[in-house]
Amino acid sequence: MAAKATHLLSSYSPTLPKTFENPLNQNSFSKIQTLSLKTTQKWSLSLTVRAILSQNTSFPHCFTKSSDGYLYCEGLKVQEVMDSVEKRPFYLYSKPQITRNFEAYNQALDGLSSIIGYAIKANNNSKILEYLRQLGCGAVLVSGNELRLALHAEFDPTKCIFNGNGKLLKELVLAAEAGVFVNVDSEFDLENIVAAARIAGKKVNVLLRINPDVDPQVHPYVATGNKNSKFGIRNEKLQWFLDSVKAHPNELKLVGAHCHLGSTITKVDIFRDAAVLMVNYIDEIRAQGFEVDYLNIGGGLGIDYYHTGAILPTPRDLIDTVRELVLSRNLKLIIEPGRSLIANTCCLVSRVTGVKTNGTKNFVVIDGSMAELIRPSLYGAYQHIELVSPAPPDAETSTFDVVGPVCESADFLGKDRVLPTPAKGAGLVVHDAGAYCMSMASTYNLRMRPPEYWVEQDGSVTKIRRGETLEDHMQFFEGL
Repeated sequence: MAAKATHLLSSYSPTLPKTFENPLNQNSFSKIQTLSLKTTQKWSLSLTVRAILSQNTSFPHCFTKSSDGYLYCEGLKVQEVMDSVEKRPFYLYSKPQITRNFEAYNQALDGLSSIIGYAIKANNNSKILEYLRQLGCGAVLVSGNELRLALHAEFDPTKCIFNGNGKLLKELVLAAEAGVFVNVDSEFDLENIVAAARIAGKKVNVLLRINPDVDPQVHPYVATGNKNSKFGIRNEKLQWFLDSVKAHPNELKLVGAHCHLGSTITKVDIFRDAAVLMVNYIDEIRAQGFEVDYLNIGGGLGIDYYHTGAILPTPRDLIDTVRELVLSRNLKLIIEPGRSLIANTCCLVSRVTGVKTNGTKNFVVIDGSMAELIRPSLYGAYQHIELVSPAPPDAETSTFDVVGPVCESADFLGKDRVLPTPAKGAGLVVHDAGAYCMSMASTYNLRMRPPEYWVEQDGSVTKIRRGETLEDHMQFFEGL
């Protein structure tokens, strides 16, 4: 595979235009609503993540089912939270788990010069962003609005990376003005970056996003690093990009190379394969006189969505598999975790509306839906589902599809789940909902996006996003 890195061909030579005509601080968290809920049980260990390669001590997970049959978040009964907040679906996070997830990466990177760039697309809650920035994260951006949000959350621009295969000129001007890293994804992207640098009057630090053609062995919708992906540049075009950067010394400074393979990756040797290719590219780029300091290996580490105790790689396993390569070239490492930082910190909490049977199918109908959490219907993704409180002793256990009230047969949160038959009004959670759930929520069927809460370190619960209302929707039409 490393042989691919040696082919720097110059036969592809589109031209660039010569000119362009177009011009956390802890106190920062305002507690909108704080619930002093008494911690009813000491925090217990469960669902620990074990390493494939390392012998690191595992850290406990925030959501645990106790022997009393109740689900707890950091020692707090989820049922008590349900009883104390708005009676509608909501997202519940653990702030301590966010901290633990960040520290797993931070400790793994010890000894390396690095940037942990949180992928904002995974979850764009402003309070969560502020907290991750306080912990030390940079930000990975894929739109102009994500860039604006990162700046609002006071992320250090020198720790922010602007990705994307269709960045607009106005977005790139903002990026140039802010001084963030920008990934070059295509010929027209390079043209736009040059134009943005001229408009902003600033040189842009760029990384070349190289498509390494490494199969991440994941769902095709979240695979981004194979040869047929819409992302990145192919190795046979690389020389043209290097020549074009050289031709624009006042607008561009090439500082690194970037790749991103996909998401939900559970084999760290895939990252190693890509890193081998990437350092060979960097060797070739440096040989042409460029001072390249950064290797960005993207994100994509998977988590145990199935809750089967699977032995999955840890952040340390990921970093250790590329550590020597990075050190051998005296590089600064950029990683872009999203899912592995935030997914397992959160559940979608819903209530059972009723139970029904049609034909051979049993259904648990809840007040949550694909509008709040679309991954199962969009990707066929599995997310673990369980009841918040113990079922009645005489409850029959059956196999159910867990569905919502949206007028679509695609409206399901889980299929063929073995559960005790729940009572009307019983609480039910969809686990690992911190990533690509609320950020992909919609108002389909005029279901308004839900509120979000987190459990603080002291066991209190704080609202970190208010739930949307019909009045919010109607405001878009006022005065028209």
